[in-house]
Amino acid sequence: MRTAVGQFAAGPDWKENLARCRELTDQATRGGADLLVLPEGVLARFTEDRHRIRELAQPLDGPFVSALREATAGSATTVIVGIHEPSDDGRVFNTLVALRDGELVGHYRKIHLYDAFGDQESANVRPADERPVVLDVAGTKVGLMTCYDVRFPELARLLADAGAEVLVLPAAWVRGPAKERHWEVMITARALENTCWVLASGECGPRNIGNSMIVDPLGTVRARLDSSPGLAWAEADPEATAAARRTLPVLANRRFAVDSRLLGLGALR
Repeated sequence: MRTAVGQFAAGPDWKENLARCRELTDQATRGGADLLVLPEGVLARFTEDRHRIRELAQPLDGPFVSALREATAGSATTVIVGIHEPSDDGRVFNTLVALRDGELVGHYRKIHLYDAFGDQESANVRPADERPVVLDVAGTKVGLMTCYDVRFPELARLLADAGAEVLVLPAAWVRGPAKERHWEVMITARALENTCWVLASGECGPRNIGNSMIVDPLGTVRARLDSSPGLAWAEADPEATAAARRTLPVLANRRFAVDSRLLGLGALR
């Protein structure tokens, strides 16, 4: 499976952000990508007045997603990107959408919210209480996570248990002391402990680190970007995944299972 991760700096104008997404989608399609992963929450970005995402959030059939659906029409490339979607409690969902050949083929609403390092995502975003999502992309099972989710290994393991060989991680990873190190360590850990590919797309710009990466099931970084906009490419070979799982059979050797009922659906607030 030919994969790409893309990054750019989102701003407050959703039409400009849409244009950047379309440019990267066009590049990935021309390059023969089966899967393109773009950052989290790029419908609109505010460094101040973050509550404004409530005003500008769009539903899954809104103009932003509809325009990106049109951009994928006639193409086999699956594009995964993050938006903010209205909820019924006044806040919004932080939602990933998966688009292919003009259709919405799946979506995932973020479970773990970034209430850490002095930030409080839950002030404006509602945590979802839906089960993890795995999609079929070019014959490969792909599990969906978003940004802060990477700090919770249980979710990645649940996705691996559901058959995922590739984990995608759209993000807007905020700069800060040791944060770049956290990003690289945890992406690599999720790849190694689940012998999965991890495709991590990080928004770049003044607030976020960029550093999008593609890491293979043995923890080797196959491609990466710095802090500039662009695309990074790698072949996520299923034979490499199978070989890694023979060499490092951690999924077969484990003694404990992750139970999705531990917290319980409906327990997230």
